[in-house]
Amino acid sequence: MPEPLRYQFVIAGELSARVLAAFPELRASTHQYGGVTNLFGPVSDQTELRSIMARIDSLGLNLVEMRQLPD
Repeated sequence: MPEPLRYQFVIAGELSARVLAAFPELRASTHQYGGVTNLFGPVSDQTELRSIMARIDSLGLNLVEMRQLPD
């Protein structure tokens, strides 16, 4: 099985603890001045990536940017 790839998801606004709980596999950092929350961590495969994207969508979050991080 290949190594998980690291991804960053930039979400508009500051996310509440309740919303962050929907992403237990990711870490979060908030940038007060930028008005965004960064979620980042390893994503094992395309199924997990789609699951994260589906949760972002179902919670009505505004995804500003998504990118694969270097190793």
